[in-house]
This record gives sequence, C-alpha cells and structure tokens, in this order.
Amino acid sequence: MRVVSIAGLTLMVAAMAGLWGTHSLLSRSPFVIGAQVAAVGLVLWARITFGRRSFHAAANPTEGGLVTTGPYHYIRHPIYTAACLFGWAGVLAHMSVVSVALGGLLILGSVMRMLTEERLVAQRYPAYRQYAQTTKRMVPYVF
Repeated sequence: MRVVSIAGLTLMVAAMAGLWGTHSLLSRSPFVIGAQVAAVGLVLWARITFGRRSFHAAANPTEGGLVTTGPYHYIRHPIYTAACLFGWAGVLAHMSVVSVALGGLLILGSVMRMLTEERLVAQRYPAYRQYAQTTKRMVPYVF
C-alpha cells in the first residue's frame, strides 16, 4: 500500500513538474487564472479544515478522527481535486500531446493516492465507509 501511495505522489509531482518545465502549467487567460485561484482556495480551505495534522508522503491515516466538515462535506479528496484542477487548467490552456499526457499522469497519481488512502482510512475509522457512500471523491454528485 505504501509503495502505491508513494508512486502516486511521485506521478503527481512529476506531472506538475513536467507541466511547469514545458511551460504548460500557467497562463494569462482569466479562465485559467480563475480556475487556479479556485484550486489554491480549495487547498487552503481543506488544510485549514483538516487542522494541524501533518502531510505524509505515504498515505497514513492521522490521529484526531475522521474529518467530514468544510470541503470534506462535499468531496472526500479536496486537495487531490485542487491539484488536478490546477494542473488541468494549464493543460487545457496549452493543449498538446505532452500536456495531455502529463495531465493524465496527474489524474492517475491522484487516483492511486485516493484509493490507497481510502482503504487505509476505512481500516482506521470504520465510519469512513458510511461517509464514502454519501460523498463523492472529487466532483460532487459525479465522481
């Protein structure tokens, strides 16, 4: 599980670095800027809601109970959602085979992390299973 989790994080970081390196991450488009500002806002909201818990390279459930408030009330993985929103805003602004491939790696890495995290959190917090039945992973009412 830890290996899959770290591999997912590695893919996410590599995808974002690749988008940055190919000048496909940022744009002057107001739509891209708006989406990326929203993504940063979502990360900040999620981190503030999650509290002083630390970030782990491997998906490890933290002490302190299950968080189901703030953005977690609407989606289970707001930070991964924000990363994908930020990256894909750039991909859509700079469409190319390379940028789409990097965007695909970003989503793949995020899904790997989400699935691993969900399994571990469900083991630690049995209430997670019920929470997961009523809350989508990334997009409310869709996925």
